[in-house]
Amino acid sequence: MFALTSRRLRGTARRVFGWERLRPAQLVAMKGVMKGRDVLAVMPTGAGKSAIYQVPAALLDGPVVVVSPLIALQRDQMQSLLGTDTLRAAAVNSAQRRSDTDAAWDRISASSVDVVFLAPEQLAKDDVVERLALVRPRLLVVDEAHCVSSWGHDFRPDYLRLGYARERLGRPPVLALTANAAAPVRRDIAERLGMRDPLEIVAGFDRPNIHLEVKAFQDEAAKDRFVLERAAAEEKPGIVYAATRRAADALADELSGLGLSVASYHAGCAAARRSDVQDRFLAGELDVVVATSAFGMGIDKANVRFVLHASVPGSLDAYYQEIGRAGRDGAPSRAILAYRAKDLGLQRFFAAGSPDADALRRVAERLRDAGGAVGATKLRAACDLSATRLSAVLNLLEETGAVRTGRTGSRWTGSVEATGGGPGGADVDAVVEEALAVDATHRSLEKSRVEMMRGYAETLDCRRRYLLGYFGEAAPATCGTCDVCTGRAADPRAADTAPPAARPRETAGPHRRGLRSRAAARPGPKSRPGGGHPYPPGARVRHERWGEGEVMSDAEGRLTVLFDSVGYRTLSLAVVTDKQLLAALPAARR
Repeated sequence: MFALTSRRLRGTARRVFGWERLRPAQLVAMKGVMKGRDVLAVMPTGAGKSAIYQVPAALLDGPVVVVSPLIALQRDQMQSLLGTDTLRAAAVNSAQRRSDTDAAWDRISASSVDVVFLAPEQLAKDDVVERLALVRPRLLVVDEAHCVSSWGHDFRPDYLRLGYARERLGRPPVLALTANAAAPVRRDIAERLGMRDPLEIVAGFDRPNIHLEVKAFQDEAAKDRFVLERAAAEEKPGIVYAATRRAADALADELSGLGLSVASYHAGCAAARRSDVQDRFLAGELDVVVATSAFGMGIDKANVRFVLHASVPGSLDAYYQEIGRAGRDGAPSRAILAYRAKDLGLQRFFAAGSPDADALRRVAERLRDAGGAVGATKLRAACDLSATRLSAVLNLLEETGAVRTGRTGSRWTGSVEATGGGPGGADVDAVVEEALAVDATHRSLEKSRVEMMRGYAETLDCRRRYLLGYFGEAAPATCGTCDVCTGRAADPRAADTAPPAARPRETAGPHRRGLRSRAAARPGPKSRPGGGHPYPPGARVRHERWGEGEVMSDAEGRLTVLFDSVGYRTLSLAVVTDKQLLAALPAARR
């Protein structure tokens, strides 16, 4: 590897992309990439994460493989590279015509491509991995890397296979990129991708130019009127997020009736329409896009002045990601949440139903007895399951390690980490038990995320401090740029009949096996030597009932802890200290 200076990276950025400067975090990450290190970069939305691989791609001797979850996102990133007249890019995805895919592979095989964009499911196909391995990728980029982690709010089982694919590609260095990954998620990402001593760059979660506001309602009609009035009154352009496709369409129609240039966007729209809406929004032809959560990932529009949520999201992770689409130019912007406690709707997480033991057992036995890969169609017929149900079952079995899915279908491995069995070494009962435990842990975590979202909406303290504390980042007691700190927030409990701000019930959950190493607990000190905090953010602790966890924040005398088995819990620091409820553990390995 040739010596590379900061000056050369800056010069390449200027010559190829026309960028006059690089942010310090970008530069540090790029230098790590060029040294061949694994790099994990957590940077706010709009901070230029893509640049971290784009600039090195112009210098590396070999292709960069980018795993990106959305085809629309791949398209945008490809267009930005093709516009440089220097970097050559190609994509391989399911939306292409066969002729386009064949042409892309011809260019890749001829070493005529600098950057290859793939969806994660492509790397589950043996032939794709084999063809990529022949061109010896110099870097594997995992975009939206929080999808790798089962702790992440947007966990996607397709990402589970990336560590295995990396091995088959010859273990190229990995660059993992995300905008929102707290410390436990970062550790899980590094473990699942097989990253060795990764260079970890956390640029911070705060977006101080975004004013945070919550307006609470008891009456749904009053909330709907507020959403219309604020969307019409706010400086444009803006994004309004709705909970359902029907709500997005209806709200778009009503805003259009007020004379605004508006379009709706959701997964139910035809692909051509979604592309058209996205292009018009980026071109400044639309005042407002009313969308479900399907809209926004990878949308690089700097001047979005407001993001308004017409219904409360299911987690602070999703909320942070969505409001991060505002104010990328650094100018003052607004994030407005229209909050009605009834909208939290825990049932959204349970709508599909939890896979039962019988369904898990039927699929596991069928795969075990098959002696090879079984395609989804045959598996559905043999096990009498819908496509959605089968997908949920396979996802859980894959997460236990007992099943691996590839191009030809799903295959039984029988290897479950918790049992210590090698291939074929775990029986079906053990696999089913582990799968049910994994599922229960996921559901406890999702339920706790909803309660943290409730806490944000109902807090009487600084919202920014609450939000940053959720991600484990310290913040001053007041920020001056939220409705609480500016004195404009009403007590949400006066506007709704919801219970007071979240204090999760003390309910036990199943222990998550294999995620953390066990450590002998010692009594939690009432204070550290020199008067330090007994449970600072980042500290590993153990609770007698909830097991091991990590302290995420301490605000206003309350500890927020992310427990491995039951998710987020908020505890009184005074009670914890007085009753010695938490035992300190050795620091987690980085």
